[in-house]
Amino acid sequence: MLRWSLQLHKWIGLVVGLQVLGWVLGGLIMTAIPIERVRSEQHIATFQPDLLPLGRVITAQAAGTAAGMAPVEASLKSTLRGPVWTLKGADGHTLIVNALTGRPMAPMTPAEARLMAGIAYQGSGRPVAAQFLEAPPQEAGKKGPLWRVEFNDRERTAFYLSPETGEVLTRRSNVWRFYDFFWRIHILDFKTGDNFNHPLIVGAAAATLLMTVTGLVLLWIRLSRDLAGVFARAKASGDAA
Repeated sequence: MLRWSLQLHKWIGLVVGLQVLGWVLGGLIMTAIPIERVRSEQHIATFQPDLLPLGRVITAQAAGTAAGMAPVEASLKSTLRGPVWTLKGADGHTLIVNALTGRPMAPMTPAEARLMAGIAYQGSGRPVAAQFLEAPPQEAGKKGPLWRVEFNDRERTAFYLSPETGEVLTRRSNVWRFYDFFWRIHILDFKTGDNFNHPLIVGAAAATLLMTVTGLVLLWIRLSRDLAGVFARAKASGDAA
């Protein structure tokens, strides 16, 4: 029993030991770094867009007609690029249009993207590069075209902006990338970083449980033998006396 448990424990430990180390190290990283810093919340500037010019804003129906669609949902808001209607069609397609004319928003230039990002940023850096991305990288967490504006601060912060409104949709930095690396190790999802119910992690957790159980068996066997030895020596001493 002892030999079998020892061999099983040893080989399971060899298989899952590195993953357990990854879990512990990842847990340490995720608890040591405040999530607010990971999200770059310290770089969120407080500003207030202009009030909506309600007297000049066209209706959602008029905006839909101008855009050539019949919206089933519509929301109006003020942005740094002016008031916009967000129109959603019956097919789920979403279109953002100028709330004064109903026309699509004019494309942003790199200079305007840097300006929008700079207004939304708080910190010691300044925007140094703006790039329009038809297919943004996975770290953006968004699909569809986006503007990526980089800052020259210590954390290499990057803002991903809506090309229609100039709003910051996602904030990323080297802190986030460092955190994300260990998060992917923690959940064993190296592709998307958002699936923690896949067979690999379930199998690793089951193997770790088995290693723990066999470790407890080994401990119980060794403690039983040690206690038996103590009792035997005590009895021998008593008989000798």
